[in-house]
This record gives sequence, C-alpha cells and structure tokens, in this order.
Amino acid sequence: MAIQTGKQPVTFITAAAILSLSLVVNLPGLAISPMLGTLSKVFPHTTETEQQLLTVLPNLLIIPFVLLSGRLSLSRHKILTVVLGLAIFFACGILYMFANSMTYLIIISCLLGCGAGLIIPFSTGFIADVFANKYRMKVMGLQSGISNLTVVAATFIVGWLCKDTFHWHLPFLVYLVAIIPLLMTFGLHGIPSADLLAKSHPTVYSEAPQIAHEAVADAEKVAQEAQEMAKRAAEGIGQTDILQEKTINPQASTHPATKLPKIIKGFFIGRIWSVIGVYFFISYSTMAIDYYVSYLVQSKGWSTELTGTITSLFFLFIFLPGFLLPYIVKGLKATTFWVCAILMALGLGAYAFFDHPFMLCLGAILAGGGYGVLQPLIYDKASRTVNNPAKATLALAFVLTANYLSIVAVPFIIDGAAAIFHARHAETFPFLFNFILAAGFAILAFICQRRFAFGVRKEYYEN
Repeated sequence: MAIQTGKQPVTFITAAAILSLSLVVNLPGLAISPMLGTLSKVFPHTTETEQQLLTVLPNLLIIPFVLLSGRLSLSRHKILTVVLGLAIFFACGILYMFANSMTYLIIISCLLGCGAGLIIPFSTGFIADVFANKYRMKVMGLQSGISNLTVVAATFIVGWLCKDTFHWHLPFLVYLVAIIPLLMTFGLHGIPSADLLAKSHPTVYSEAPQIAHEAVADAEKVAQEAQEMAKRAAEGIGQTDILQEKTINPQASTHPATKLPKIIKGFFIGRIWSVIGVYFFISYSTMAIDYYVSYLVQSKGWSTELTGTITSLFFLFIFLPGFLLPYIVKGLKATTFWVCAILMALGLGAYAFFDHPFMLCLGAILAGGGYGVLQPLIYDKASRTVNNPAKATLALAFVLTANYLSIVAVPFIIDGAAAIFHARHAETFPFLFNFILAAGFAILAFICQRRFAFGVRKEYYEN
C-alpha cells in the first residue's frame, strides 16, 4: 500500500515504522508516576526527593541527548542512532526487573532518559523528512496522538499493577513497549534516500504557498501606500515633502518584500526562537495541572481518585485532537491558534475560580484539548524554521528541548512566584498565576495571528 506524502510515496510499513517511534517518546518519568506511592512502601527509608528523581531525572537527561541526537541527524547514521536509542530503552525495561534498591532505580532511569533522548528528535524528524505540507500536518497530528495515547494507556496499566496483589517490579514492564519500534526499524530503510540523506544546501523548502500569501499582503501594502500618496497630493502636499519624509524615514519607502528574514547556518533565527518560546510557554502553563492538581484535591478533602480522573482526562484530551487535527484546522481555519490559546486559559481558570469536581474535570478537558491541537502544529512549524532540509531534525531537537525544559521549570517558576507574592499555602495560586499568563498569551496570539509562530497556513484548511 502506497502512502501519499506530498513528495515521493512510501510503503505502509515505512510509515508505520516512523509512527511506531511515538510509542516511547513520552514514557520516561510520566509512565511510572502513579507508582511513587507504592515505592515509598517498598523503600520506606527513602526520601520523597529520591522518589521524585525517578520522574525528574529522565526528563532532565533527555535534554542533552535530544541535542546530541539532533546533531547526529546531520550524519549518515540516522537509523543507527534510532536503533541504539531503542536498544538502550528496551534494555532499561529489563534491568528494572532486577533492581533491588532506589539507587539502582534512579541509575536505570537516567539511562532510560539517555535512550529516549536519542529517539525523540527522529520521531518527528523522520516525518519532517518524508512528508510535506498538509500531509506533514496530518501525520504530525497522528504522531502527537499516538505518543499521548501511550502515556494514557501506560499510566492506567501502571496504576492497575500497583495493587498489593502484584509484585512491585511489574509496573516497569510498560517500558518493554520499545520492542515494537525496535522490531520495526527495518521499515525505516524504506525512507527514500533523497529524504533520509538530504543534502545540506539552502532550498525554498515547501514555502511556495507561504511566499504567495506574503506576496499578496505586500501588494496590498503597496496599494495602500499609493493611495496615501495620492490623498496627500490632493491635499496640496508637494512631492518634495513626500520625498523628504522618505529620506528621514527610510523604512517608509522600503518594500516589505525586500525585508528578508535573518538566516544563520540554515536557520530562520526569528522563526526558531519564536517557536521555541511558544512551545515552552504552552507546555509550562498546562503542565501545572499535572503537577499541582493532587495538592488542590487533597486540600478540598475530595477523594484521591479524582486526581486520577482529572489526570486521565487531561492526557486523553491531549491525544484526541491529534487524530482529528485536519478536521479541527479546517473548522477553525486561521483562528485555530488563538482559539486554542483561549481554551487553555479557560481550563486553567476553572481551577483558579471554581470549587467543584466537575469544573476541575472540565478544566482538564479544555486545557488538554487546546494543548493537544497546538502541539502538532508547533512540530510542523519547527520543521519550517530552516531553509536547509538536512537540518529539519536538528530544528525539531531544539524545539523539543523547550518542552522538557518547561517540564523541569514548572515547580521552580510557580514556587518562585508564590514566594514573591507570599502565596506558598494557597493551593489555587499555581492555577491563578498561570491563568493570568495564559490569558495574556491568548491576547498576544490574537493580535499576532498573521505571524509565523501564531498563524496557520491556508493550504491546511483550503482544498
């Protein structure tokens, strides 16, 4: 079966092998978070900090290895790098079965983060290499949906295996899912060599629709400028005065089309930094729910099962939009980005201003849904921050680093702000603080909706 890519078609096996990498990218740390309470019973003399290192350290060590993997993507050993990462990941799943102390668990978790870091850039990088335009956006949505669905399934399985009737080692079996993409790596050899080993030279890189759109905008600006000059001439302002103004303000006479974006080593600098900033913020703001909802539920005296329900809903509605992304974008069109930003703000507001379990669940749905739409769009934008196709995976590595930095930064930013505003014991403060920031972000997204970081290309929602 041939799969359309917008470029050279690939086989179903190749497409499946690329998407199978998504099964492991979100598992480090998050998958075993439900069993931290169990580990405190198994190792009663360990501190809470030691237990949290099992989730924090993998995400921390992912960062340098994501960057290393991005650099290796410029070599001819892409598939070998992926195989090595998957082998380390799978080996860690086996080693967990033999760990008998918290120290060993932490060491294995560090190795797991290293292996995951080698895989993560290629889970989206291969998509950027093989697919183009609306096909890329659709597959990016599938990639996001699969990776988040795996987290939902893994956390459910881990929670079920944490019962006293099962051995405490069993929840770590979820990491053995790496055997699936490891066995399917043979399908990666079906990636066209022109895509797998893209030459390092500048190219338009699928920007024709965007250039056409900008050309129309430029023509409109030129027409407006001509009308202004005609109006001023009719009012008696001489041509000499107009020319004098152009001399004083040179930018007034500069045609927008001549303002070329700054490019350094194949990267559109403005684009890459704006995408990194946007992804950092949307990940930081929504992950406050995962970090702090348990404290809020506990302070209200509600059942701890509510925490599990809220977390499940949150990740459920992050993964669902990935499978429906083309239809969502076609429905929302150019408003997609700022509408989703509003949903995220409303979701956080439900935790800040309402005191009812239903509203907390609704907040998880709204915030998760908004983030779930924006995440694959960010991946697509990241692949278009270069004018050199060989560096698409490296660009994705930089952008993905922002996600893991934000996860690590959440408690530091919020706890620091709580100290500044003397709100350390206010359980709703994390949500109120992030609601205010998210509301400002939504306003910014509305104002800048025609900018690269906040826009949606017309070809994605027009036939």
